[in-house]
Amino acid sequence: MRVPSTFDINELKALLAYQYHPKVVKILNHGDILIERSEKTGRVRFLYINGKLVASIRASDGFLLFSLEGAKLFLSLVPPPSMRVVIMPEVIPFIAEGRSVFSKHVLQADEGIRSGDEVFVVTPDDELVAVGRAVLSGLEMEKMKRGVAVRTRKGINSLKRKTG
Repeated sequence: MRVPSTFDINELKALLAYQYHPKVVKILNHGDILIERSEKTGRVRFLYINGKLVASIRASDGFLLFSLEGAKLFLSLVPPPSMRVVIMPEVIPFIAEGRSVFSKHVLQADEGIRSGDEVFVVTPDDELVAVGRAVLSGLEMEKMKRGVAVRTRKGINSLKRKTG
């Protein structure tokens, strides 16, 4: 891990603004920033803030993926409904374990979500449940009553299930 250069910071800012929201750039002002580079390619792979992993950059497409810690920072900086999928309270325990979100369980979704976007699955009170990749657009999530809406990458309780 090392301190990022000005170029690295600008690259991360551009990626955050493009992929998520211009307000998310404020994440980089929340403490000591460290990056970890790939040994083979030299590209930035991981972003740490105050020693905690906040995001990783997917090698296949260069997209930034928030960890649960990073998702909590995002939710504190960007007002709803940006990049959020609100789910029914009765399915929260299942999604928190890392299960996929079905469209029939979606109460509300940001209309700006496109298929393939990284999204945050939240409760009606805007509390983080999981992070994942949208299979449908935000409008489709609300309208459709069948099929997977979000493939969950990590739920807030998925770590507990694997270790316990």
